[in-house]
Amino acid sequence: MADRDSAVRPWGNWVSLLARLVLAAIWIVSGSLKASDMLETRVAVRAYQVLPDWAVPSVAFMLPALEILLGVLLLLGIKNRWMAIVSAVVFALFIVMIVQAWARGLQIDCGCFGGGGYDASANNLTYLSEIARDLAFMVFAVWLACFPHTPLTVEPGSRTPLRRRP
Repeated sequence: MADRDSAVRPWGNWVSLLARLVLAAIWIVSGSLKASDMLETRVAVRAYQVLPDWAVPSVAFMLPALEILLGVLLLLGIKNRWMAIVSAVVFALFIVMIVQAWARGLQIDCGCFGGGGYDASANNLTYLSEIARDLAFMVFAVWLACFPHTPLTVEPGSRTPLRRRP
């Protein structure tokens, strides 16, 4: 892995740092917005119509917790590769959920950054933009999974030096 990381130095380390911090911000903001209104988060989860009613409260509780945990661990630079892989998987699941809602003709707000539920204004452009946004976020996650060593991390195994090596 060190050879692959050294191939992108020095600018690649800064791209990885940017990816890590962007992902951290996304997860912390989206998780916090969901956690701030758990009733609305339940409505958003239920709107996708893929879970039995008994599972909705658990998923609505766990999703913001997972997002905030991912965000904090990424912010600190702990287990960058694993957090990036989990992020990519979660974004893939979000995309699948949006696509299935769109394909089934559901008119919903994705609830990605709070809100959620029925949305009469949801249309093809709405779903395409949500998918494009999550694909862009996934690009950051995949980059970080491939090049997880960044400056300014808490975990020594994930750290790269701030100066360029000779």
